Amino acid sequence: MMSKKLVAYFSASGNTAVLAKRLAGAAGADLYEIRPETPYTSGDLNWQDQNSRSSVEMRDHSSRPALADTDAGIDGYDTIYVGFPVWWYIAPTIINSFLESYDFSGKKVILFATSGGSGFGKAVSNLQPSAPDAEIIEGKVNPSAKDLDTLAAMG
Repeated sequence: MMSKKLVAYFSASGNTAVLAKRLAGAAGADLYEIRPETPYTSGDLNWQDQNSRSSVEMRDHSSRPALADTDAGIDGYDTIYVGFPVWWYIAPTIINSFLESYDFSGKKVILFATSGGSGFGKAVSNLQPSAPDAEIIEGKVNPSAKDLDTLAAMG
């Protein structure tokens, strides 16, 4: 039996969404957008402003932005690709919100990300406590087309 795959992604500016759609196509996976209850504005995303929403959330690692919905249907999937922009060398805390909203026990979680210059940093160690019984695998940052095929094959 082929495993069912899901590509779940959070995209603030659209870059991660483009990759997520390509990966879903390559992997034959369903697509799910992780959306915040309150969408991020460009002002919220200004990392140079210490008081912007993203800066405040990322300083507080216990921050858990509310999700717009919890309709991802994780139970029906064996492999879940989770995509996000790298913020402050880790995943945005909304990814923790997403992982903590479902039971990922026994699931394979493969990470992919977009970044302006850094790698995954501490993304895996910061996410593992949110899905303690999942196997979290560091995939690729800014994956090329070839990388997407490699990621697709990992599922």
